Amino acid sequence: MAADPRFYPQAGPQPLDKVLAAAGAQPPEATPPGAERLFTGIAPLESAGPDQVTFLDSRKLIEKLPTTGAGAVVLRAELAGKLPPGCVPIVVKAPALAFARVALLFHPAPRAEGGRHPSAHIGAGALVADSAQIGPYAVIGAGAEIGPGCIIHPHAVVGPGVVLGENCVIHSHASISHALCGKGVVLHPGARVGQEGFGFTPTPEGAYITMPQLGRVLLGDGVEVGANSCIDRGALADTVVGAGTRIDNLVQLGHNVRTGRGCVIVSQAGVSGSTTLGDYVTLAGQAGLVGHIHIGNGARIGAQSGVLNNVEPGADLFGTPAQPIRQHFRELATLRRLVGDTSKNKTRDRPHE
Repeated sequence: MAADPRFYPQAGPQPLDKVLAAAGAQPPEATPPGAERLFTGIAPLESAGPDQVTFLDSRKLIEKLPTTGAGAVVLRAELAGKLPPGCVPIVVKAPALAFARVALLFHPAPRAEGGRHPSAHIGAGALVADSAQIGPYAVIGAGAEIGPGCIIHPHAVVGPGVVLGENCVIHSHASISHALCGKGVVLHPGARVGQEGFGFTPTPEGAYITMPQLGRVLLGDGVEVGANSCIDRGALADTVVGAGTRIDNLVQLGHNVRTGRGCVIVSQAGVSGSTTLGDYVTLAGQAGLVGHIHIGNGARIGAQSGVLNNVEPGADLFGTPAQPIRQHFRELATLRRLVGDTSKNKTRDRPHE
């Protein structure tokens, strides 16, 4: 099934040489020099037609290669010989990455068209680049700076003084305040960035006094924040999200959290205040981190794990409290054996009815 043109921009047909260039592949030897073959788009391996490009990155689908109807398949060299006649092999080392680039060739990301909708509100002193696109009922606060090529979708709110670098996208009903953003930052619908952190102190009478949250949020180049995720601004220092970091939907980053470059934080994960993540850390779904700890470069935290202490670089942790994944499963296997033995003993000692 091809992408629905009602929702996704189309940029086809594309000749084979452009498809190969996007994938970073060399022309196959069986293709005559100068041969012109056009492709209209991309589709899954099972349903692609002769004018569509697909890919294979899973050995579970190898048996489908000889029967695919696709016109071209992005795949590894050792699998090229399994394609049916007439199907063009696009040979690469990393099929998924190459196919993502081919997909962008056929379905490029929307570009700003410039202009401001009459219903949008632009605050006093705000600087909006001529090429930026401001949608219906969007709000740009006083003194904000909106860089070239930015898209501010309907009902989005960019707070006073916020800086957006070029080509940022703020989707509908997202809001951002107290923040400085690099290039290509994306906030998906409902994301909240820059709100007050969860900082307070109790009084002798049992009430709570909010501790002033006077920091900012700094989002590096290419950061993406998923739908309905929240990033609190810093208390006295800044909350920092490193360049290229991807944050899934429904994620919470507390005040003063700092992440390195290229981190991946999956849905429903939560990072408590003042915790730091090194470069290329992965937090799987529903992982929870206490505050004031450090996660080393390249560490991976498994789903639903609870991290209570510092984590060494490159570690793979799982469980609550989180521990090295091999140790966790050894302990789990031991526990199962003990439970099994206990169960047998109880059965053996049970009086006959």
